[in-house]
Amino acid sequence: MEPHEVMKDVLRQKTAKEIAAELGVSLSLVYKWAETDAAGGTNSPLERVGQLIELTQNPKIMQWLCAKADGFFIRNPSKVRHDGPLIPLTNDIVQEFADMLATIAHAASDNLISAEEAKRIRSRWEELKSVTEGFVQAAELGTFAKLRPVEPPAGGAGS
Repeated sequence: MEPHEVMKDVLRQKTAKEIAAELGVSLSLVYKWAETDAAGGTNSPLERVGQLIELTQNPKIMQWLCAKADGFFIRNPSKVRHDGPLIPLTNDIVQEFADMLATIAHAASDNLISAEEAKRIRSRWEELKSVTEGFVQAAELGTFAKLRPVEPPAGGAGS
């Protein structure tokens, strides 16, 4: 979605007059933010934030924005490319979950969780979400549909 499309949607929920008054900008400027080609090089706040993110490559900007919207930011994982059995990938998710639980258990062992321990828990949680998201994206893209079923070993059950 383009920034001007987002602004058009915003203007369906809150009037340009209200936005202009709250932000202390002109009404015409708010309307320009919703145009496909803002005249005079006037970038919308959304475009400026996008430029700032591209310029700095700092995920804290998105984390802050998401927190302002009462949410959280999960960086897209690198694409899962896998042509072997699925078990190792599912084991990776289980291991990440186990690591997160171990971090929580260690932090809670003294019945207190310090700020530093909370940061470690958050870090493990973010890693778990990212690994799991990579798996889900690969499944949605059909990456795993191309795999062949694992053949049971010769001489196994039913032989």
